[in-house]
Amino acid sequence: MKYIALLRGINVGGNRKVEMKKLRTLFESFGYTEVSTYINSGNIIFESEDDQKTVLAKITKSFEKTFDFEIPTLVKTEKEMKKIAKAIPEEWQNDDTQRTDVAYLFPEADSKKIIQELPLKMDYLDILYMKGAIIWNIKRENVNKSQLAKLISHKLYKVMTIRNVNTARFLAGETE
Repeated sequence: MKYIALLRGINVGGNRKVEMKKLRTLFESFGYTEVSTYINSGNIIFESEDDQKTVLAKITKSFEKTFDFEIPTLVKTEKEMKKIAKAIPEEWQNDDTQRTDVAYLFPEADSKKIIQELPLKMDYLDILYMKGAIIWNIKRENVNKSQLAKLISHKLYKVMTIRNVNTARFLAGETE
């Protein structure tokens, strides 16, 4: 089965550095195949005969031994990633006029109610929930008005990992 591992909070601002080559080698040591990484922010695509829970357990245990810090990780199937990507309206893009992000949710936060708990001014963005993620789109001129920057200091930020729409679509195999 094809999986995508989403690592939260690595290689951000020069902190919690993890080399992608080291990650590929680690995943290959589990017997996973077709291992590749996408950009330097913790996206690993691979194939395994293991079920999703076993994959997550192996990854989590190995990270504890390999790195000096915790790396919260989500493991999604290709099917789950495609379903989330297909829910993104086609006109939602990242360009000069708009910004679209996907916040993949850890199980403890995976509920439509999360939207109401976010510290955002909803008048300035379009947001939707689907199992496993929330997706938002905002006009670039309204980013500051939306208070999107406040999300980083909110308690719910720790139970999500965010990718821009281009990365989300790539990881789902929707773009080349």
